[in-house]
Amino acid sequence: MKDRRHTLMWMKDLLEHMSRCHDQLQWAGDDDPTRDYLADSLLGDLVECQRLCEQLRGAGGRQARQMALS
Repeated sequence: MKDRRHTLMWMKDLLEHMSRCHDQLQWAGDDDPTRDYLADSLLGDLVECQRLCEQLRGAGGRQARQMALS
């Protein structure tokens, strides 16, 4: 149970970070290098969120997802 709670807290932190990045991204100009940095940060957070969701689902969920993608 402790691992689940830790995972959920980590996901909450990631979602808050993504929200802040999104807010900043709205103000970044098209040629602003900050835009690329924020977009890359959001992509990294998405990958981490996906990993955490799969961890919560367990090995059975990963196997079902792999079969669905095949």
